Amino acid sequence: MNNIKYILLSAFLCVSILSGCKKDDADAGNEGEFYPRIFDKNGAFRLASSIIAEGQSAVFTGLQFSPSDRASVVWKVNDKIVSSDTAFTFTPTAGGEYKISVEASFDGKTTSRTSSILVNPSNYTFKPYTNVALAYLSAEGLAKDVDWEKVTHVAFKCGWVNSDGLDVTVGQTNRAADELVARGHINKTPVIMGISGFLSGIDGWSRYESNDFGAVIIDPAKRASLVQQVVAYVTARKMDGVDIMMTDLSINGDKNIAAVGPLIRELKAALPAKSIVTATVATNWLRGQYGNLAAADWVNVHAFEDGAVSPGSPRAQSSSYDYMVSCAANWVSLLPKDKIVLGMPAFGLRYIEIDGNGNNLGWGSYNYVKYFDILQHDPQAFSKETTNMAFGVFYNGIPLIEKKAKYIKSAGFKGAYLWAADYDVLGANSLMGTIAKDLK
Repeated sequence: MNNIKYILLSAFLCVSILSGCKKDDADAGNEGEFYPRIFDKNGAFRLASSIIAEGQSAVFTGLQFSPSDRASVVWKVNDKIVSSDTAFTFTPTAGGEYKISVEASFDGKTTSRTSSILVNPSNYTFKPYTNVALAYLSAEGLAKDVDWEKVTHVAFKCGWVNSDGLDVTVGQTNRAADELVARGHINKTPVIMGISGFLSGIDGWSRYESNDFGAVIIDPAKRASLVQQVVAYVTARKMDGVDIMMTDLSINGDKNIAAVGPLIRELKAALPAKSIVTATVATNWLRGQYGNLAAADWVNVHAFEDGAVSPGSPRAQSSSYDYMVSCAANWVSLLPKDKIVLGMPAFGLRYIEIDGNGNNLGWGSYNYVKYFDILQHDPQAFSKETTNMAFGVFYNGIPLIEKKAKYIKSAGFKGAYLWAADYDVLGANSLMGTIAKDLK
């Protein structure tokens, strides 16, 4: 009886041991069922992509491979084998986008990890251009919103000036500014930092009665501090200049605008040589208060939104061809044409309440809609200027953008900008693409 118990116990232990064997234990004789593994305990591949400058290194260490003694390891750069070590250091000698992958193979099976490395080149020359075709990104804009073949310059509204100084949170979030600059330089396109006060929304104008930017630049000491902060950020991010979006006009508008000229001159003196310094300027009666803007490389004229949204105003196009032409004429009296870049909108004015006569009801009865949302509502909207969202939305479709761009070129202005490029779409119905095509 004892012998029988011993035999049964031994059999039970053998079954338990065999059932406890791991399938990935190559010594168990189950190689045909084993799939190789890559363990990344240090997070070398934690991010799907990263950004470095040419000359810096991306280091991939701390990886473990299973089975540790028999897995075949290879590293690839853009699908070309470069190493068979268990660690790899990538040090690029040129800018570009690189795919770094590691593969572990065993018994005919392969496991891999992949990362994308975006490299900002240290040496680059900007592509030649005849007319400026500037894609101006809002604070929500990203590199993916830019068709780099269609633009000569990119501005990114990543700086907010307030009483505490320069807030650059937007540009630092997910390294949005670094990616823009890297992709811009790879595509030989300057990337400019946009700074402003607090903006009200889609239209890119200031919140009513805000004075956060203006209160800083009218004070010489605060302005000098702002210049230092802007220069530090532009230099650290390797950006190519700065645009001053002077939007604080409802309080002390004349004094605020008068400080733009000194701010331009001080930035020009403090930034690296050949840095671009521009200003996005108003078109109303305050334009005469800017003073001497000769130090600016050019000015971006906010030549859209005529402001006709008071109670009882007829529903109509607020960014018409005639309005842009009149804005251009007003600025020609202040600056030569080769210093003037005219703006166009990638959004529409939507009426959400109307009065008994079919006109705008009041100051709060309208809002703004991005161009790509208009196309979502009406896929044929690109060919028109109005569509039936709410009580009608008026915007610039491709025919109107073409007409404006052709005028800018034939009249001899420096170029055009689109606010905001991230409201646009890519492809055949792109407003920025239309601008670029007609300015060539």
